[in-house]
Amino acid sequence: MESTGQFVEWAVVGSDIGPLLLAATGEGLVSVVFHADDAVRDKALAQLARRLGVEPVPNASGRLAEPIAMLEAYFAGALHRFELALDWSLTTGFNRQVLRELASGVPYGTVVGYGELAGRVGQPGAAQAVGAAMGSNPLPVVVPCHRVVESDGGLGGFGGGLETKRRLLALEGVLPQPLF
Repeated sequence: MESTGQFVEWAVVGSDIGPLLLAATGEGLVSVVFHADDAVRDKALAQLARRLGVEPVPNASGRLAEPIAMLEAYFAGALHRFELALDWSLTTGFNRQVLRELASGVPYGTVVGYGELAGRVGQPGAAQAVGAAMGSNPLPVVVPCHRVVESDGGLGGFGGGLETKRRLLALEGVLPQPLF
């Protein structure tokens, strides 16, 4: 794929759940990657280059300043809704539909079941497909896939690991804070 003048800027920031890689295009935030040590960062940047057709560059323009500030406020408990421009180009079709519904319809401090979310997008019975959409979410935390749980109260899966999901839900008051 040839670049059409699009750019991708990235930064790794510390958080209460470990380092996060953030990447943005001219459209908005395009990617958030958990556990972004050097190896994870390099692999994620290579995938972004392949998928978007442009080599990511370190944050130079300040485009990531607002997402970084919002994430800091979120982890401090001061921000309950991300009001950011998002670039949805890394997801399509059903997955994009589910993720947009999640972003707009499942507020801070609440959870939704996989099946209920499937019903909200007009596909009752597609709970497993919703699970796959959560697993492919390019914008975790900002598009809160950690808020999607099993109907029996189980946590379900999570790309960032179940401990990360527990910590995010505890931060939002859905689960008790861990004792240690």
